[in-house]
Amino acid sequence: MHDIRFIREHPAAFDAGLKKRNLAPLSAELLEIDKRRRGAISESETIQSKRKALSQQIGIAKRKGEPADALMAEVAGLEASLKKGEALAAELDAELTRRLEVLPNLPVDDVPDGIDETANVEVRRVGNQRNFSFPAKDHVALGEATGEMDFAAAAKISGARFVFLKSRLARLERAIAQFMLDLHTSEEGGYTEVNPPLLVRDNAVYGVGQLPKFAEDMFRTTAGLWLIPTAEVPLTNLVADEILDERDLPMRFTAGTPSFRSEAGAAGKDTRGMIRQHQFMKVELVSVTTPEQSAAEHERMTACAEEVLRRLGLAWRVMLLSAGDMGFGAQKTYDIEVWLPGQGTYREISSCSNCGAFQAQRMKARYRPAEGRGTRPVHTLNGSGLAVGRTLIAILENYQHEDGSVSIPPALQRYMGGQKLIEHHG
Repeated sequence: MHDIRFIREHPAAFDAGLKKRNLAPLSAELLEIDKRRRGAISESETIQSKRKALSQQIGIAKRKGEPADALMAEVAGLEASLKKGEALAAELDAELTRRLEVLPNLPVDDVPDGIDETANVEVRRVGNQRNFSFPAKDHVALGEATGEMDFAAAAKISGARFVFLKSRLARLERAIAQFMLDLHTSEEGGYTEVNPPLLVRDNAVYGVGQLPKFAEDMFRTTAGLWLIPTAEVPLTNLVADEILDERDLPMRFTAGTPSFRSEAGAAGKDTRGMIRQHQFMKVELVSVTTPEQSAAEHERMTACAEEVLRRLGLAWRVMLLSAGDMGFGAQKTYDIEVWLPGQGTYREISSCSNCGAFQAQRMKARYRPAEGRGTRPVHTLNGSGLAVGRTLIAILENYQHEDGSVSIPPALQRYMGGQKLIEHHG
């Protein structure tokens, strides 16, 4: 969430950031609410001070045996005014919060202008696209041919956008997640593995920016808890309401968890296969840094996600998202897109975002600088390292053979008990 102090000091910069997000300027409206709020607070403080002074005079008068009725009546009047002023201040504070909490983060300067993905900029392209001497099949045809990817059975018990993975494909998905976690928690990766809750409270999803704007994108239980849309939610909230020491930063966390999304806005989109599901496995990366570290940490996190693809021998490209295509809480985002020969295109497999202080303001997550006084908001970052289901898709499509069998990348073979090939069962 935005800090009203920044808007007071930099109204033009705030409006310029909103314009880059394709939104109208709002600083004047927000500052007017803030001015009225601060006026109500100031008036209440003046009344409190006057009431305190009168109360002291009443005490002195009573000790002297002098009449204090007039003073007591004046205090009663002040108390009524104070309640009215405090109520107005609270009302204006709530209104300001309502206005601020639905505004997206402001893009940094090097984020491209644009209203959607057509303005995204390719940063780099790595690896060679697989060329086959036969028509490449997509993951649905390959998976169903093994008898181990079953959408029909899942639809009977859960509906659309679910799948049963069985036998070797179930093990392959598990192997992919374990490989990713081992890589990220190695000395080179430097992330601490966490096994987090999958159900969280309102304040946790609010803290990362999912509430109130994106409630329809998540699943909520009858007990009022939310199924996590990604492990970003619990991992980032590890520092909520905390004051950290600068010497402990950066903090880096990773988790491999099921994730749940309602896909409310995806009707008719990617309905075939595993690209867009209500439930999917994902390995998440989260970093907590100082403001000075966050830009370099963003590049590092993206490189960690890319390293997974490098070791799996897959081709990919990195896209810098335009301001209109970025997520709500991001100030800068790289999408990593893997080559899928069965679809003949690159598809997103990871999104790595620097959120700056945006989430920290909502979570009240701060740190104490090694030098200087006071505290400052931390910066938070998150990324997929990677989406496990989409990595499975990429392996099936890139390592396929004409007979429908699929080779297992060397990096995964030890997780598969030495198995090198998933045969086509006919």
